[in-house]
Amino acid sequence: MANLSIRNVSVTYPSQMMGGAVTALKDVNLEIAPGDFVVALGASGCGKTTLLSVIAGFLTPTEGEVLLGGDPVIGPGADRGVVFQKHALLPWLNVIDNTEFGLKLRGVPKNKRFEIAARNLELVGLKDFHKHMIYQLSGGMQQRVGIARALTCDPAMLLMDEPMAALDALSRETIQELLLDVWQHTHKMLFFITHSVEEALFLGTKLIVMSPRPGRVTNTYELDFNRRFLKDRNARAIKSSPDFIQMRETVLDIIYGDERAAGDPEFHQNA
Repeated sequence: MANLSIRNVSVTYPSQMMGGAVTALKDVNLEIAPGDFVVALGASGCGKTTLLSVIAGFLTPTEGEVLLGGDPVIGPGADRGVVFQKHALLPWLNVIDNTEFGLKLRGVPKNKRFEIAARNLELVGLKDFHKHMIYQLSGGMQQRVGIARALTCDPAMLLMDEPMAALDALSRETIQELLLDVWQHTHKMLFFITHSVEEALFLGTKLIVMSPRPGRVTNTYELDFNRRFLKDRNARAIKSSPDFIQMRETVLDIIYGDERAAGDPEFHQNA
C-alpha cells in the first residue's frame, strides 16, 4: 500500500482585500502511512480544508508537492475518496444507485458494481436500505451512504471534511464508532478534519494541530484512544479517562493560545 507525502506545501490565494494575496498554508510537511488515521485540528481559518483540497487534487499548491505512492497528485482520482460535510449525494437516485455511481462512471458491469456497493452498504449498517431515496434517510444515515460511496471505488485513502458537523450529539457518537469499525475493517489511510477536540482525540492515530493563517503544522501527537475503544468498546470510559482529559486540555490550551495570538497585531507582523 502507498504512503502519502506532503512536502513543503504552501497555498496563496489572490485577494483584493488583503494586500493582493492571502497565504492559507505555509511550508506544510506531513507523512501518512497505510493504516494511519490522521486528524487535523485548529482554529477556523487555519487552512485545514485547503490542505484537504490539495490532497484531494481539487487545488494545486503554490509551492511544494503531494505524492501518493511516489506519484505526484495532479488532480482528483479514484485513489482518494472524499466525504464532504454536506453529503453531496444525488437526490434523484436511491441508496444503492448513489453508492455504485462511481463504478458506473468507470464502466463496471452492473452485477459487479451492485455486489461491491451492497457489501459497503452492509459495512456501514445499511444493507436493508438499498431502495430508499436519500430524502427518506436521517442525517446520520445519509452520511453512512456517503462513506459507503467513497469506499466503493476502493481508494487508497479517505478524505473527510467535518462529515459529522451537522449531526446531533447522539448520531455523531454513533457515526464516530462506525467510522472506527470501517477503518479497522479496511485498513485505509484516513485524513479527517474536525473542530471538535474530543472527536479528534477519539478517532485519530495521529493528531496535527494547525496554526491560524498562514496554516502550519505546529504540534503532532501520536494517539491510541481509538485502538483502546476497538478493544473494549467503551467510548464513555475512554473519553472520561484522566489521560484523555489531560490531552484534551493540552490541545485546547494550544488552540486558545493560537486564537489569542492571532488577535494580536504583532502576531500578524511576525507570521
